Amino acid sequence: MDRELCKLTLVYPVAAEDRVLDFLLDSAPPLPGFTSWRAEGHGASFEGSSTREKVRGRIERNMLAMVLDRARLADLLAGLRAGCAIPDLAYWVERVESFGIFK
Repeated sequence: MDRELCKLTLVYPVAAEDRVLDFLLDSAPPLPGFTSWRAEGHGASFEGSSTREKVRGRIERNMLAMVLDRARLADLLAGLRAGCAIPDLAYWVERVESFGIFK
């Protein structure tokens, strides 16, 4: 039977990048690979944003996405919440129909 996979997406303040990446890279057992990139958040609330971000109308953020076994998801999110304690970290989870790597 196939594993049940999901895609976890994290969106977090740029200043929290090292904490998030260190936590994920030090996870045991090791997590599968993930991809991270810079992004800009848009919306009605600019609480906690810099003056520059308020003027520009967008907040600098980092994003990260990974595909993993759903069985690991709850523990990973609990560890992020307890181990990193990052305010304004947003996440969502999506079902993955299939996943593969061409070689």
